[in-house]
Amino acid sequence: MEAALRHLRSVRYGAVSLLIVLCCFRFAHVHLLRADEEYHLAAALQILHGKIPYLDFWYDKPPLSAIYYLAIGGDWGWPLRLLDAAYMLAACALVYRLARVWWGEAEAWTAALLLGFFTTFYLPSAVIPFAADALMLVPHLAAIYCAARRRSLWAGIWCGIAFLVNPKALFAFAVCAIWLWPDWLPLLCGFAIPILIAFLCALGCGAWHGYLQQVWAWGFLYAEGSPVSHPFSLGVVRTADWLGFHAALTAGAIFAFTTDLRGHRRRMVTWLALSFAAVCLGTRFAPHYFFQLLPAMVIAATPGIVGALRRLPTRAAAILAMLLLVPLIRFGPRYFRLAYDDLSHRDPQWPDVALDLDSQQAARMIRSLAHPGDTLFVWGYRPDVYVYTRLIPPGLFWDSQPLTGVPADRHLSTTQAIYGGPAAGNRQILIRSDPTFLVDGLGLLNPKLRPGVYPELRPWLAHYRLVASTKLSLIYRRIN
Repeated sequence: MEAALRHLRSVRYGAVSLLIVLCCFRFAHVHLLRADEEYHLAAALQILHGKIPYLDFWYDKPPLSAIYYLAIGGDWGWPLRLLDAAYMLAACALVYRLARVWWGEAEAWTAALLLGFFTTFYLPSAVIPFAADALMLVPHLAAIYCAARRRSLWAGIWCGIAFLVNPKALFAFAVCAIWLWPDWLPLLCGFAIPILIAFLCALGCGAWHGYLQQVWAWGFLYAEGSPVSHPFSLGVVRTADWLGFHAALTAGAIFAFTTDLRGHRRRMVTWLALSFAAVCLGTRFAPHYFFQLLPAMVIAATPGIVGALRRLPTRAAAILAMLLLVPLIRFGPRYFRLAYDDLSHRDPQWPDVALDLDSQQAARMIRSLAHPGDTLFVWGYRPDVYVYTRLIPPGLFWDSQPLTGVPADRHLSTTQAIYGGPAAGNRQILIRSDPTFLVDGLGLLNPKLRPGVYPELRPWLAHYRLVASTKLSLIYRRIN
């Protein structure tokens, strides 16, 4: 008995150690910022300077995405990666608890390790930045766990918190509602509590109207103006890609559904179906959208994987190892190359980090010229410049999306606006501000959207002169 207990403890220590190692892989990105995370970091930086989102600065995401980064003072580097690693450990702990309630100890550790593995070895643009989809992992899992334990009020509270991170939390709420039928009243009350608190805060500080315009009006226009011309074929291809790199989960889930899910088959079908519906919303099928599906796939696959290992240990272990080797070989080497580049004090030579490296170079130039109290405006979508310089904009706008009406996911290649009328009014607001530095981070990439294209901006631009430049950015300073 004592030997068995020692073995169990050693297995637990080994699993925890492996989880920590997996979560710490993201430290290889310690000197880089990824798309989306820098937007929320810059928003947190403005909040720390006393500015209110939706009122004092444009912010088209729900509030908790920015508030999350207040924990590290809007900083980057080691604090950022440590915070994200801790967050992933929390998500793994919740997956462990849910799998243990439904399946058992072995399945619980397997689920935690699988979540840690697949949030490490996949496309860096999807798993490294903690934007809305990744940030919803913990409240999503907490809500599902509470629903599984029939704690309706708490399930609703966590769904409400998730909604303040990502509106797609409504799909998680729908899952909880189906599971908890007919016990809906506590669920609805719980859901209303964080939303009501947020509403009263927004109303009290005068940010409610801005929230509706920036998060919902802009969000609907963004969704309606999808640049995807063939959404069905794109969805099929990207879903197949995701399932291929997550083939261990796919195979485990298939095996579980064809054997035994211990009475949870209907629950799993509901969770999987509604989570995939959330992925399909907007018809873009971006890789980070699949974060909503990942927890359900992990929980569905776990009993199948553990069951197969128990029935056919040698064969199942060999198949599992081969399936896990695919994402490990595809995405693992980059972490080591990044770490080697860091130790060698050289920049990585990859196209997907070119903009970030250019922003770092521009920020160094600005810092060498800046004085306390200076402000900054960046034309384009380059919020990382704010993070690297620690400067904030003086007015409502801090990127060009609401000023051109062209979203950042297409403004490098098109001038088609989805927000043309309001954008013209927003440009009139912009010229009433006087930032110390102006960085044009878009004009060299898409000259048709350079700030000088707009006649009403030309007198405003005349007050600035070019003081520095990088390969992708032009840096101006106000002269009077």
